[in-house]
Amino acid sequence: MMFLPVLEATGARGSAFDALLLPIMILVMVAFYVFMFRKQSKEQKQREQLVSSVEVGDSVLTSSGFYGVICDVSDEVVIVEFGNNKNCRIPMKKECILEIEKDN
Repeated sequence: MMFLPVLEATGARGSAFDALLLPIMILVMVAFYVFMFRKQSKEQKQREQLVSSVEVGDSVLTSSGFYGVICDVSDEVVIVEFGNNKNCRIPMKKECILEIEKDN
């Protein structure tokens, strides 16, 4: 009979902790969503906007590290001319473009 009050006191503290645990877990999940997934989707939208704004004559940096000039643009593929050699034209996907410098 002597252990009964000790168990009741421990149980009371445990339930208060459990009541606080759920809101804390929900708060952590919301923070995780805001900092990870929302930021990633924002960056992805900026990337899509960059790729869709490609025009003929723009100087670009490709994912392989080459600088070139856009010669032709289609829906998914661009033709990039590298260097001063007019015969060095390579088709590549728009997703391979990292940076664009607009020709004014």
